[in-house]
Formats: sequence, C-alpha cells, structure tokens
Amino acid sequence: MQNDQKKWLYLIILSLVWGSSYILIKKSLEGFSPFQLGAIRIIFSTAFLFAIGFNSLKTITRAQWPWVALSALCGTFLPVFLFSFAETQIDSSIVSVLNSLVPLFTILIGYFAFKVRFSGLQLAGVLVGLAGAALLIFNGASVNPDQNYWFAGLVIFAALCYGANANIIKAKLQDVSSKAIAVGNFAVMILPALLVGFFAGLPEQDFSDDRVFEAVLYVALLSVVGTGIAKILFNRLIQISSPVFSTSVTYLIPVVGIFWGILDGEQFTRVHGVGALVILGGVYLVNRSKKREARA
Repeated sequence: MQNDQKKWLYLIILSLVWGSSYILIKKSLEGFSPFQLGAIRIIFSTAFLFAIGFNSLKTITRAQWPWVALSALCGTFLPVFLFSFAETQIDSSIVSVLNSLVPLFTILIGYFAFKVRFSGLQLAGVLVGLAGAALLIFNGASVNPDQNYWFAGLVIFAALCYGANANIIKAKLQDVSSKAIAVGNFAVMILPALLVGFFAGLPEQDFSDDRVFEAVLYVALLSVVGTGIAKILFNRLIQISSPVFSTSVTYLIPVVGIFWGILDGEQFTRVHGVGALVILGGVYLVNRSKKREARA
C-alpha cells in the first residue's frame, strides 16, 4: 500500500480509536481518581509496548533520547493526567471537541519553535478555532451550571502539548521508527508513573470491588488500543505525512466522541454544535492553506 493510501487509513483508524477514548476515560474515573487513572494507563501501556517492541530501544541514539523524553512529556505524560482531571468536571463529548484545537496549536508551535512558515490564512484559522473554543466553553458553562468549565483550560493545554509533540517527532525524530519512539516514550515515563500511582494510593485500591474491576477493564482497553497501538500508528502517520495532516485526525474525533457522549446521556445543544463547527472551520482553514502551499 502506498503512503498516500496508508495515511488516510491510519487517520480513520485513529479517529475511531481516539474518539472512543473520552468515554472510556469517563467510565474509568468511576473506579479511579485522576492521578490513579493517568498512572495506571501509562503502566498498562508500558507493559504492552515492552512486550512487543523492547528491542527497538537499541535503535535510539544518545542524541535522540532527550527528544524522545520531551515527546513523552508532551505527547502522553501530561495529557493523560490533564484529560483525567478535565473529565471529572466536564462532559466527554465537549472534551473531544476542544481537542480539535490540536492542528491550530501545531501550526503555532511549528512557526515559533521550528521556523515552519506561517500564512495569513493559517492565522485566520487559528483565531477562528479559538473563537469556537470560547463559544463552546461559555455556552457549556451556562447549559451545565453544575460543571466547572474552568477545567476546559486543561484540555486546551493538553491540545497545546499534542501540537508540540507532533512538531518534535517530525523535526527531530524522523529517523527513529514509530515503534521505537512509542516504546522509548514509555520507557521514560514508567518510573514517574509508578511514583504517581504509589503516592495516589493505587496499591491500596480494592480491585475486588465491582466498580474498580470494571474500571480496570476500561483502562486496559484504553491503554493497549487507545494509547499503545494508537501511539505507534500516530508516530508513523506523522512520518509519512506532515504534522498538520496527522493532527487533522481531530476533524473526526469529535464526531465519534459526541456519538458516545449522547449515548451516555450527555447534553449536546445546538450552540455546542455551532461551536464545534467553528473550531473545525478553523482547522479547515489551516489545512486549506497547507494544500495551497503544496500546489504552489
């Protein structure tokens, strides 16, 4: 299969997997605290990735390890805790929509940190996307007064982290295999995750409790498929396409996330829909600009 076909296949698979991750996080939080959930996700994912690719660590050079560590921090370690805390206060469907800001932050970080060219149309896309996020947050706060929409800032910061990670992989880890990047990321994170889990009381959890046991099943699915396998696919997608195309997976993630949220009884109003469309419109403008540059 050609790379041009592969990138679309990877994009669709990732949208389905990551679009379903938000409801899995919500369900996992019924048995674990945010710190416990973030830690156990990393622990499970590390076990899976070490089992399938531990030997790939040998291919990472000493000079590449600092970038692998920074990729781990931005691409997984911070976001798993940020999303966990965010979903204690706001609906999973709203979180999935706010994550659509990733391509916009990818453009901004690419310009300021890696000197990737920045067009007027891309700037317009960034501003439109941020306007959509603001609309979504303010409307959500009025529709769901019992939810603390300040926690939406955690999702926005996580989106910023994802944008940084996409640029790091493309600019600094292009010569490292997607599997080695993923395994290297979790090799860096496993000790901090074990410490977080220990101090968060994970060893004292009653795993015989039905709610905790059910949460473990959700976390296992989230970790192996949503983090482990998806991480390898995403790293490869960045390498065979571009950071902006790769993060455009967020076009489709909200569709899947909203679907699961509505099935779970979450509120999603017309204004929420308008805010989501405004964000996706901003992402479209950013990507449309990149296509024009490619044709020029």
